[in-house]
Amino acid sequence: MNVTEMFSDLVFDDKKMAERLPPSVYQQFQQCCKEGRPLTLETANVIANAMKDWATEKGVTHFTHWFQPMTGITAEKHDSFISRSSDGGITMEFGGKNLIKGEPDASSFPSGGLRATFEARGYTAWDPTSYAFIKDGVLCIPTAFCSYNGDALDNKTPLLRSMEALNKQAVRLLRLLGRQTQSVSVEVGPEQEYFLIDKKMCEKRKDILYTGRTLFGAKPPKGQQLDDHYFGPLKPRVVAFMKELDEELWKLGVFAKTKHNEVAPSQHELASIYTTVNIASDNNQLTMELMKKIASRHGMTCLLHEKPFEGVNGSGKHNNWSLTADGKYNLFDPGKSPEESAQFLLILSAVISAVDKHQDLLRISVTSAGNDHRLGANEAPPAIVSMFLGEELTGILQAVAEDRTYSKRAGCAVEIGVKGLPTFPMDSTDRNRTSPMAFTGNKFEFRMLGSASSIAGTNVVLNTALADEFDLICNRLEQSEDINATIKQIIKETMQIHGRIVFNGNNYSAEWIQEAQKRGLLNLPSTMDCLPLYTSEKNIRLFTKHKVLTERELRSRQEILTENYCKCISIEAMTMTEMAFKDIIPAVTRYIKDLSQTIACQRQLNIDTNHLTKLVKTLSELLDRACEKAETLSSKTEQAARYGENNEGGMFCKNEVIPAMKQLREVCDKLETVTSSQYWPFPSYGDLLFSVN
Repeated sequence: MNVTEMFSDLVFDDKKMAERLPPSVYQQFQQCCKEGRPLTLETANVIANAMKDWATEKGVTHFTHWFQPMTGITAEKHDSFISRSSDGGITMEFGGKNLIKGEPDASSFPSGGLRATFEARGYTAWDPTSYAFIKDGVLCIPTAFCSYNGDALDNKTPLLRSMEALNKQAVRLLRLLGRQTQSVSVEVGPEQEYFLIDKKMCEKRKDILYTGRTLFGAKPPKGQQLDDHYFGPLKPRVVAFMKELDEELWKLGVFAKTKHNEVAPSQHELASIYTTVNIASDNNQLTMELMKKIASRHGMTCLLHEKPFEGVNGSGKHNNWSLTADGKYNLFDPGKSPEESAQFLLILSAVISAVDKHQDLLRISVTSAGNDHRLGANEAPPAIVSMFLGEELTGILQAVAEDRTYSKRAGCAVEIGVKGLPTFPMDSTDRNRTSPMAFTGNKFEFRMLGSASSIAGTNVVLNTALADEFDLICNRLEQSEDINATIKQIIKETMQIHGRIVFNGNNYSAEWIQEAQKRGLLNLPSTMDCLPLYTSEKNIRLFTKHKVLTERELRSRQEILTENYCKCISIEAMTMTEMAFKDIIPAVTRYIKDLSQTIACQRQLNIDTNHLTKLVKTLSELLDRACEKAETLSSKTEQAARYGENNEGGMFCKNEVIPAMKQLREVCDKLETVTSSQYWPFPSYGDLLFSVN
């Protein structure tokens, strides 16, 4: 099967619907999707039956409503198509009610207080804009997930709401600017980084099994110093993995495009072509799931943790974000005429204002205990949100703000919507890989996301924040007697008030941290620094105004993130103490014992034992410190548990447990460097990072 035949083979996509549905039903379905109207039960019945026939032809016997609870992964409950027939046999049935609505148990999913444990009912509702697909022999129907009371319990529902909010305000703005637009969609192309490690090696590491990352590990002699892995030749096992991954993703309609080695040893990346953001989000969840399954089939473990190894680059997920009008026009394209450039600069100003006003929300949208290790570690953007526009684009905006001529090339007056407005190529500047939010010619690349995160949360913030800016701009334009003058004034005010968020330099430098502080930008290095800001009055007003999240839903998410942070730190701390007491300390004790016996034998033979004596002394001193630090960490972990999984517990984890973890790791990593590898109880960093060939 070639790629064109393979692509979307396991997806009940538009082409298959057009072939299998009566023309009138197909047209009704398309119209409902376009207008956001619910399907009639009669139409849903016809679609469900056609979907079932297509699936059973491929050997499928079960279906599931595939949803994305706030666990970070997907969920599914499988039901077969079989029903009892009147003669005591079975018949294969799948009706419109089964397609449109499901009822999984909602009590055991994170709800942040929205649901009591005894309140079990929850609902899944089909997202008809995201195609059904077959995975592991089961028909999967992408759905939203809500409680009995209608509260959003998932990542998809707020994403769909934010898409509607942005579409409404973007269409309104474009019509005010003279473009009779019908719809504006958010397009996203995520880049996914990951590690591939030999499976047998990983099975010997409790920390990887329990937490997805290494909690101990001395640096190997060779890491990424030579940059020889980046874009280097792919190793045979990796080639086989990537080939199968591509094929499985293509069958599921995922636009897998680019694959290559990343900077760190055993690190790789997969990038997808742009598609509508809710589909991109679904596809990225599928991608992460398939990476793990396929890696296992090839004798490897796929690590999606943001920082699986200390001292080498962690893994992120770049969210390439753009807006498309009527499926044709990229609104982040600078254009070729003054009128198009005026529209672009106005929209760009809205993005600048949105990012500056909502630095806190963007930081929160990527927060996790894992991503705290990665942000600001000279491999990812810092925890300070800023924007890169490039010198030329920044210069044009500043010229408008200062009522002067922009003259980098030829002198030309900056007049909005009037002759002489400078046009500029999309790639008029170099890229900046250190910036959290970089304009790259016709899109924005938001680079703070961690590799394990859903892209939904970040896009909810971006969409809602920009919708709010469009709303404010529209209000002004609707009351304006001179739209061109008002546009120019909006751009001018944006740069004067929010231009502080634009920084085109090196975000890794220590000088930038000081400069950002002078500008009044937020520096929120850890999860517990930013989470208290989630439910500020500003943020509650933003989400409720555009009906993306209610205050209850927003507070629930704050609680879930806090609980998750506490749980992650607790699991890591307990894993460290277990590895220290049960593995490292006994192994080093055996080594000291054997060395001591060797010393005794050598002394009987009058052999000099100074070097061995010094080694035993070093080992014994480090071992005493390891025992002390392990006991301290155990005590701190117990104290954290007494605080609970709340803000107080989270702050205790940040200020007391994590420092204790670092202290225990430091001494154990030193022990690894002086302990014979024959005694060390688990594979080293060198074993792990260079195990795949």
